[in-house]
Amino acid sequence: MLTAGCNLKPNKKEKRSDDMDRYTKQDVIDLVRENDVQFIRLQFSDVFGTLKNVAITARQLEKALDNKCMFDGSSVDGFVRIEESDMYLYPDLDSFLIFPWHSQSGKVARLVCDVYGQDGLPFIGDSRYILKKVLRKSKKLGYNFNVGPECEFFLFHTDEEGCPTTLTHEKAGYFDVAPLDLGEAARRDMILNLENMGFEIEASHHEVAPAQHEIDFKYDNALRTADNILTFKFVVKYIAKRHGLYASFMPKPISGVDGSGMHLNMSLWSEGQNMFADSRGELGLSDEAYHFMAGLMKHAPEMSLITNPLVNSYKRIVPGYEAPVDISWSPANRSPLIRVPTARGSGTRLEFRSPDSAANPYLALAVSLAAGIDGLENKLQPGKASTKNQYEVTEKAKLKAGIGALPRDMKEAMDLFKDSEFMKEVLGDHIFDRYLDAKQGEWESYQKTVSQWEIDEYLYKI
Repeated sequence: MLTAGCNLKPNKKEKRSDDMDRYTKQDVIDLVRENDVQFIRLQFSDVFGTLKNVAITARQLEKALDNKCMFDGSSVDGFVRIEESDMYLYPDLDSFLIFPWHSQSGKVARLVCDVYGQDGLPFIGDSRYILKKVLRKSKKLGYNFNVGPECEFFLFHTDEEGCPTTLTHEKAGYFDVAPLDLGEAARRDMILNLENMGFEIEASHHEVAPAQHEIDFKYDNALRTADNILTFKFVVKYIAKRHGLYASFMPKPISGVDGSGMHLNMSLWSEGQNMFADSRGELGLSDEAYHFMAGLMKHAPEMSLITNPLVNSYKRIVPGYEAPVDISWSPANRSPLIRVPTARGSGTRLEFRSPDSAANPYLALAVSLAAGIDGLENKLQPGKASTKNQYEVTEKAKLKAGIGALPRDMKEAMDLFKDSEFMKEVLGDHIFDRYLDAKQGEWESYQKTVSQWEIDEYLYKI
């Protein structure tokens, strides 16, 4: 759980049913006063996972904690029409944290908020609400859903005007260190700031491609993890800028090298026990693990527009660059869609490898959990494990083995999404329709644009 920092302790706490500590309203007020916080960011996400915020001064905090802070919802992508524009932010007290850097105007804190309408009900277009809705269903079945993300990103130079480029001087590769890893100092600074904010960083390293990095933080319940992903991306970009660099979570910013993914390590827990672990089961996995895995595999194609939301996302999902291209699973190699890492017992988990960091984390986790629940409820089976490098398996062999493929481009992903009753049920009509409309517009714009590849390939030939 994120806290306000290692040295900050609330005066009062309430206990929740999942035994996590929770700040009270007075705790937040006291922490703001005691730590000289001058500004608070009331953060929320639009339908596409873009972080938004309304900044208030400390004097307005009590008003915000009373759920009286309004904003114009018609100005946020995928929200409401102008005649329905007044919306309210309801802060999640448990999300309170103080950013570790200082400004001339004082310290800054953040509260993640749920979005409510004028009727006092949760806004059905709030992606955080969608995740909470699926989590409630999971809770009724007796499960808590924990997720640990692996967020990859590139650190690029900026130009003379401070705009991002795709240029880098470094030539480092997997697990390289300085002096080859020219981004090591920036990455170290990111980690220290994240740890000061309460993140538990489990690992960090240079990734396969030049200028590509990965920082992994410990798993948490899915709602907190989704909050953390948005905050993580904000902090990484902020610290990169302080080092004169630009951090990009674009899935495939450079041709010919590995793209950046956001692998999701998932597990279900009940009464303190990891329900994916079973020492008596094959590979040490429980029936629940296999059913959940099968649900992910069944729905992965129609989920792709959520887990891989950009035209560019499908430039990453190609053979040979460590991203999955078909729907298979493995207890060992990293080419299939789902991998089962070697850790067992409390560390037993499924690694869902297709998502990327362009995804709205609330929606990506919501549809993943819903798919897993479908697998549990219908006792689905994932089929035989893959023991081969999937990139070397022929299409004929995959067809014989009944191995399907992920969408090859955004158009295919849109068609699968559009025809999916499962996705419509999970997301609700509001988000489903607005999300699809936006992506159709994005695809049409892409199709009308003449790329540099076309110029290079055809201009001098024709």
